[in-house]
Parts: sequence; structure tokens; C-alpha cells
Amino acid sequence: MARRNILTKEQPALYKKCRPVTEFNPRLHQLLDDMAETLAGENGVGLAAPQVGVLRRAVIVLETNVPEGEEEYLIELINPEIIEATGEQNGAEGCLSVPGEYGLVKRPMHVKVRAQDRNGNTFEVEGDGLTARCFCHEIDHLEGIVFTSKCERMLSEEELEKGEIEQ
Repeated sequence: MARRNILTKEQPALYKKCRPVTEFNPRLHQLLDDMAETLAGENGVGLAAPQVGVLRRAVIVLETNVPEGEEEYLIELINPEIIEATGEQNGAEGCLSVPGEYGLVKRPMHVKVRAQDRNGNTFEVEGDGLTARCFCHEIDHLEGIVFTSKCERMLSEEELEKGEIEQ
């Protein structure tokens, strides 16, 4: 495994639509492993392949909604698509590709995603709250969409420090 460099908002590759993954092979497994190491090193909750310069439909999301005493775990999503979205949440969102900047973004409170695992097997997974936000955010990256284009407004450092975000 190796940490990869994360592209930042100035880099055009971040705004390109990704191609589907068609080969489920050791190269894909290496990409996913490298993404996991990169995400852990950055203390993030999600990462999409285009953020590390690979224009393929692959994302990883850290499931943080776990019962007390249980470990958080990574969810790998290959060729993901949101098949159900309900509710609404409006909150602060950031991105490893837009370091130090946060904006107010509306997302669904609950989503269901259909995807493939690293071996090509199809599965469905559901997420609530932060996990739902993360699924949406990372899948947006696969379409070349960065959260800054979806936010109602960017948040000031003062708002972030105080934790008082007016919606």
C-alpha cells in the first residue's frame, strides 16, 4: 500500500466524469488499498478515485454510524449509483481536495446505494446522516462535481470556530 497525492480544486482532472470500472483485478485492489491508506493518513471520511488522479468510478467511505464499542469500517463502492434518497439534512461539508474550506450543503438524510465490491459482486448498502452525506459527496466526484458548486454558501472561519452555523 502507498499513500497517493490528493488533487486539489485547481486541477482539471477533478472536474471530469469518470469511466466505469470494467476490470476487477489486482490493479483495482491496489488502488482501493492505496485510497484507504491515503484516507486514513488525511483523517477523512471519504475519498473518490478522481481525487487521486484515477478517472474511474470507485469510492471509499468510512462508516462512522456504528454502535458504541464497535470499530468504524470502510465501505468500498465500485460503479456506485444512488437508488433511493429520503429526508433532508443541511450542514457543513468539506473535502480533502478543497482543504480548509467548508460550505453549507443540502443532502438527503438517508440513501441507498447499489454498487459492486472489489471482486465485481453487486450489493446494496444504506447510509444515514454523515454516511449518507458522504455517499452523495463521493459519488458527485465521479461526475466531476465538487461540493463548492452545490453549496448554498461558504462558511467563515468564525462560524466554524464557534460552531454556530446559520442555515
